Amino acid sequence: MNLERRGRLTPDDVSEVTALVDEVTANDGVRPLSEHVMLHLRHGGDTPARNFLLRDDDGKLAGYAHLDVTDAVEGASGELAVRPSTRGHGYGRALVEALLADIDSGMQLRLWSHGARDGAAQLARSMGFKRERVLWQMRRSLFAPVPEPEWPAGVSVRTFKVGQDEEAWLGVNNRAFSGLPDQGSWTLPDLQMREKEPWFDPAGLFLAEMDGRLVGFHWTKVHGAQSTTDHNGHEHAHDPIGEVYVVGVDPSMQGKKLGPALTLRGLQHLRSLGLSQVMLYVDEKNTNAIRTYERLGFVKWDVDVCFLQQ
Repeated sequence: MNLERRGRLTPDDVSEVTALVDEVTANDGVRPLSEHVMLHLRHGGDTPARNFLLRDDDGKLAGYAHLDVTDAVEGASGELAVRPSTRGHGYGRALVEALLADIDSGMQLRLWSHGARDGAAQLARSMGFKRERVLWQMRRSLFAPVPEPEWPAGVSVRTFKVGQDEEAWLGVNNRAFSGLPDQGSWTLPDLQMREKEPWFDPAGLFLAEMDGRLVGFHWTKVHGAQSTTDHNGHEHAHDPIGEVYVVGVDPSMQGKKLGPALTLRGLQHLRSLGLSQVMLYVDEKNTNAIRTYERLGFVKWDVDVCFLQQ
């Protein structure tokens, strides 16, 4: 095997890694890399993140790993994908060893596994990692009725206007998620990058205002219909699914049931598009949010697991 460490990736590298990710997704039923990594990957990667390309003896890409060392609080974060046909031959272990060798002394590595995959858990445990954090993926049928939202007094709702609402949105988002570095430290370039994505639709980003200021939002997302081909050459079709992408409520409005009302408004929108299902992600420890989503008809579907180096 041959391991290459890169900063930014070339367009050819991006095409190879994307094809690998598609193959893994078709095989496992879940994408191996997070949205953050995929967003930057399409542009060659983000600086100073690091990319690792692992090739077999024939030069074919067998595995890919991404290392993010920009979070001073959480430490280094790694994600990886291994081609299904090459699993069981040490490629995953080699990628994790490369990540461990590349981080600064004293820094702990976190590894994310998207979906509850036995192979990923076994590899993590065998290398001294401990399960640290779990994100639930929850789903709900949109064929079931969606109740009308009950808005707090004085609240009005409209949709996002590109070029006008960015700073106000960032303010609410970063206050609402101040305890979650991965969501609560967004910058204007982070938001603008997503505005350029094919899935971005301002008509699906709902803003709640009161007394002339933004106090909450529900950003919906649609994962479009697509097909992927697995390593056996079989094509798999995937129906579009809606997502409760982010629901944020300004701390000044906590306890006034604005979050559930915004969630329902977004579900109404996704249902109007003819979608059959909607999904969301929520931290396992956020039991209040989980109970709220369960009351709205969501059930646990799958998990993403973060393993911490011991």
